[in-house]
Amino acid sequence: MVKNKGKPRGKPPIFCEKLCIVCKGARAGNSVCKSIQNLELKIFGKNGCIWGAARTKYYGVTPDKQIPARLKNE
Repeated sequence: MVKNKGKPRGKPPIFCEKLCIVCKGARAGNSVCKSIQNLELKIFGKNGCIWGAARTKYYGVTPDKQIPARLKNE
C-alpha cells in the first residue's frame, strides 16, 4: 500500500473509482476484469494507468485495492 499522509487533497479521481469498467469490476471480484487489471498493472507499473495513478496519489491505495473506510467517509 502506498502511504498517504493526512486527508486527500484536490479533486477525487472519479473515473477509476466509479466509471472504469476494468477497475470497478476487478474490485467487485469479476475474474475477467481482475485478469485484465493484472495485465494492465504489469504493463504500466504498480499504480496502473493515469487514472489509477491519480487514485493511488489521492487515496493512497493502488487501483486493485478497496479504499479504506476511514477515507470513504471524509
